Amino acid sequence: MVRIVALMIALCALTGVASAQGTQVAFGGMTQDTSAPVEVTADQLEVNQSDGTALYTGNVVIGQGEMRLAAPRVLVVYAEGQDGGQGRIQRLEATGGVTLASGEEAAEAERADYDIDAGTVVMTGNVLLTQGGNALTSERMVVNLTDGTAQMAGRVKTVINQGGSGQDQN
Repeated sequence: MVRIVALMIALCALTGVASAQGTQVAFGGMTQDTSAPVEVTADQLEVNQSDGTALYTGNVVIGQGEMRLAAPRVLVVYAEGQDGGQGRIQRLEATGGVTLASGEEAAEAERADYDIDAGTVVMTGNVLLTQGGNALTSERMVVNLTDGTAQMAGRVKTVINQGGSGQDQN
């Protein structure tokens, strides 16, 4: 957390609020094991064998290691197996308001696409990343789960909580 705050302070030059076209930040405080099992829970499941998809709806929660993704709707796309049947999960497409949490950090967006092979989660639409008392907003965030970083783009705004009692400090 200290390295995140230090990075943000350096980016913002201690102004408290900054805007930029793009920035890279740490996310999750650790790397994610993208080969770990994926657990999905939901209110409903519809499986489409012909196109190799499964649609989870209603209170969908997906867990993999320390990472949790929650959304009203998640489409799971399976890679084709060697025998022509369904294989492992290739990607997840979450829509309807998505929350991604890893460690003490959380991100919200309108949509998230998780490419398991690439180890990336692309969040789009009113992205809000919270790290402790600090917040970053943008239109797009690409989380690299392999190295625990995120790249934010599209009118990035950073708000840094300086600590203290919230009163003016002259």
